[in-house]
Amino acid sequence: MTQTYFPARTVSSPSPLQTSYEPSTSTPDGEKQQSLAEDAQGLFLLQRESLLDAMDRTKALLGDLRKFSKESWVVKYPQLREHQQEEQPEGSSTSTKTARRMSARRCLSFADDPSFQTDVVVSTPRKGLSRSITLSTITDETAEPSEDEDEDRLVTESEAHDFRVFRLDLKLGPHGSTSPSSLVSQLEKASIANLVDDRISASLTHIDKLRQRVEDKSSKVLVTGDLNAGKSTFVNALLRKEIMPVDQQPCTTAFCEVHDAAENHGIEELHILKEGVPYDVYDESTFTRAPVSSLEDFVSENENVQQMLKVYLADGRPSNESLLNNGAVDISLIDAPGLNRDSIKTTAVFARQEEIDVVVFVVSAENHFTLSAKEFLTTASNEKAYLFIVVNKYDQIRDKAKCRRLILDQIKQLSPRTFEDAEDLVHFVDSSAALHQDGTESFDNLEKDLRSFVLVKRSKSKLAPASTYLCHILSDIDLLAGANSIVAKMDGERAQAELERTKPVLEVMKKGRETLEDTLGSIEEAEANRVRLRTKDILHDALERIGQGKLGVDEKKVALRMPSYDGLLSLWNYACDVRRTLLASMDLAVKLAEEEARVATTNSVKDIAQLEDKILPEGVERSRRVFMPEAMFSTRASQKAGRRASQHGHGAVVAGGSQGLGIGLAHQPDLLETTFLDIFDARHHVIERFSDHESSSEEEAALTAISVASVGLGALTMVGGQTVGIRGLVESIYHVSHVLSNDTVRKWAVPIIAVVGLGTTAYFIWDLPNSVPRNVGRRIKTSLMKEHPELKEASFVELHAGRVSRETRKVLRLAGYDLNQRFRAAVEEKSREVKNAEETERKAKAAVAFFDSVHEKTGEVREKAQLVSA
Repeated sequence: MTQTYFPARTVSSPSPLQTSYEPSTSTPDGEKQQSLAEDAQGLFLLQRESLLDAMDRTKALLGDLRKFSKESWVVKYPQLREHQQEEQPEGSSTSTKTARRMSARRCLSFADDPSFQTDVVVSTPRKGLSRSITLSTITDETAEPSEDEDEDRLVTESEAHDFRVFRLDLKLGPHGSTSPSSLVSQLEKASIANLVDDRISASLTHIDKLRQRVEDKSSKVLVTGDLNAGKSTFVNALLRKEIMPVDQQPCTTAFCEVHDAAENHGIEELHILKEGVPYDVYDESTFTRAPVSSLEDFVSENENVQQMLKVYLADGRPSNESLLNNGAVDISLIDAPGLNRDSIKTTAVFARQEEIDVVVFVVSAENHFTLSAKEFLTTASNEKAYLFIVVNKYDQIRDKAKCRRLILDQIKQLSPRTFEDAEDLVHFVDSSAALHQDGTESFDNLEKDLRSFVLVKRSKSKLAPASTYLCHILSDIDLLAGANSIVAKMDGERAQAELERTKPVLEVMKKGRETLEDTLGSIEEAEANRVRLRTKDILHDALERIGQGKLGVDEKKVALRMPSYDGLLSLWNYACDVRRTLLASMDLAVKLAEEEARVATTNSVKDIAQLEDKILPEGVERSRRVFMPEAMFSTRASQKAGRRASQHGHGAVVAGGSQGLGIGLAHQPDLLETTFLDIFDARHHVIERFSDHESSSEEEAALTAISVASVGLGALTMVGGQTVGIRGLVESIYHVSHVLSNDTVRKWAVPIIAVVGLGTTAYFIWDLPNSVPRNVGRRIKTSLMKEHPELKEASFVELHAGRVSRETRKVLRLAGYDLNQRFRAAVEEKSREVKNAEETERKAKAAVAFFDSVHEKTGEVREKAQLVSA
């Protein structure tokens, strides 16, 4: 719901500035004027104290605003543009209230952020109210003006819609475009804030000067205007003396400040001020004395030198007729150079207005207001709501009605307050005629109104300029505070929404951090152990198959077949081929285990990826890593493992070989070496026959013929230094001799041995294609299952199981580490977002509270300063 950021205040009682003092009409005119002046003086003193207090409080407001902008909130510079009204259909009628409501609407944006735009309603304070200028959103109907607010506004709508004192010139381009695209939008916020700070600093300095002017008991009246408008003639007419030099050409080039001679011990003379030295009427070292009659010659001789002159004159007229000798207030008339003489003197006139109480602007009825005059009046109206305007040379105009109408129309645009009080403040006269005729009716009325404006209405002439400036600066503060309050509230709402979105996510993520680590650890551990056990099963099964003379893997799964047997003549080659084939099948078993590990690892990596999608919040970039299963068990990894095993003296570690040459068991020279034992492994038969039956063999009285034959044939086949051992040999001889000592045995021994020998020989020749693979397989199995105490893993199977498991663990650990790091980064990012949102919300709340308090204080200061017209 939209809300008004600055609430309305209650109606206050009429200020002293609104109180009128009307003396009794029965008194004589002189006494009446004197009584009126005394009453006005008393009122002036009361209002002056109130205004001075308002100045101090305004300075405190500006100081607080500067401090807050530097320490807590970078103040944004708002811009208000006319709200685009929809065209009404022809024939339709719009109510006055709706029209005024639309006229009060403005589009709010900012110089450093033109993309920000929102419609607001600007409400201005009225007389009798202490309410400040307010900004509210367009849907807040309570802030829109009503029909009865057309009159008595403290600040006009045109004044409220833009800055007066804090205005920054941010226009770009030759035509000074004000569209957001043409503004200095690329300036940083701090740069805009620095420009605003400069304006605030200048305002503080100007308020100090205003305070000095308000505290000054005298009043300074600046008479200025365009060249040849008749300024000097007008001053002479006021003084009833030809003091100021007059000519058809511009002749006044100095600031001539006219004072009552009473301020100089009653002596009429000219004081020429020395440059760079503060003037003191009692210190002759600060000025040069000269007779008043030398003024014209001095000005003529120093027309190119800017001088400051003090002219002291005695006015013999009664105090109720004289402006200088009024008996109440010290008055000084300042005759200034023409505005459009040159830029230096024009700038000097502009600068002097800071110390001026009343501006009397002389305009020629023949030329009206020039560009220089308009610029000066526009600048002066920022501080002085009321200007005393003298339209000189009016008697020489033929169409006086037209002249009056055109000039008043211009005044209405340049100074609305002056136009409202034009009867007293705008006079059409001929100063030359008044000077030579010792006054005219029109000039006498001018003089009476000027005296009343300076003396009787001193609150309007001396205090109103300061009040007007405070009014403008308080209006600027209101706009600045109101716009920034809107932004702060929006920032706070966005921060609160951000907190509502991110804070729960952060809490869930913090709680899930430990769970994530445990989950990743369990996935890694479970999959590594499963791969290890599966690899061991595959390799153990392969070794068992090879030990039986079969391929290490199922022939249906691979394109590998046992070699064919071509007869006794190729028996040796057959044994070599069998060994190579069985070793190759073992290599395939290792690769099969690796492939299954790849599949299992891929599935686990997918599980981690699914966990990533589940646990990471939206907006966090997902991992761009692409898992390539074929990269597992690469040649480089095999080389490292091979070198590590080779250093411990184990040659059959990985499928790639111990030398890291990219070859497997089927290419290892030490494993490919074929011996006669691959054809007939006598030792295997002897050990298998006698190793576990030693005691029972001694108790037997006789052996069967087949046993004797097999022992004999086994003994005959042991060649090449191969033997079954001394103990086995002695036992064999003992058994043979024991058997032969029996007569029955000796009788049948020879035939039996012959038959058994022939049968056995035939059997072994016939069974060679099957026995050779078994012999080779047993020897390969024995070699690969041999323990190696130097290594942690004891065998070929253990080494491969550990290697495959480590590779799987490495991949999963890397994937888990990547997810863990992303999760931690996401937690840190969410923590920063929450912290920033909390900080923004805190600053926004503080800013809203501050700007609301500023708004309240501006209303109080406005009431204290009694910012109404007298």
